[in-house]
Amino acid sequence: KQWYQRRVRAATARGKAEAVAQQHKDAVVVGADTCVILGSKILEKPQDPTDARETLAQLSGQTVEVITAVCICYAGACNSFHVSTEVEMAYSSEERIRQYVETGEPMDKAGSFGTQGQGAVLIEQIKGCYFNVMGLPLTRLTQELQKMLDH
Repeated sequence: KQWYQRRVRAATARGKAEAVAQQHKDAVVVGADTCVILGSKILEKPQDPTDARETLAQLSGQTVEVITAVCICYAGACNSFHVSTEVEMAYSSEERIRQYVETGEPMDKAGSFGTQGQGAVLIEQIKGCYFNVMGLPLTRLTQELQKMLDH
């Protein structure tokens, strides 16, 4: 399942980057796409608050994989890569989940949670790139950008 999602995310990230790169031929363009995987289930952005509450209840006490695919386009060439991070979710009460969903924060987040805001209290531990969980693996992105610009 993960290999398939890496390919889907890579294609989506590439499509985003190429669409912008066609309009801005001299620019460095970055496209990214992130998903959260729980077992064999792909968790996208929630459809509505009920979906967010149900997703967060499923995630409570579980470990998920966050995959972000990134595509960099520059000077007619594109380079893609992906980063995977394991996130151990804390056990969360229905009340905590309800309060978090009421903030509106989870509504634009894959898996219905974000590390950079109030959702941080839903996370027990992150194994891997913190910025990947936010949706853009900055360290790897910087390394790949440097490689592209050096050539």
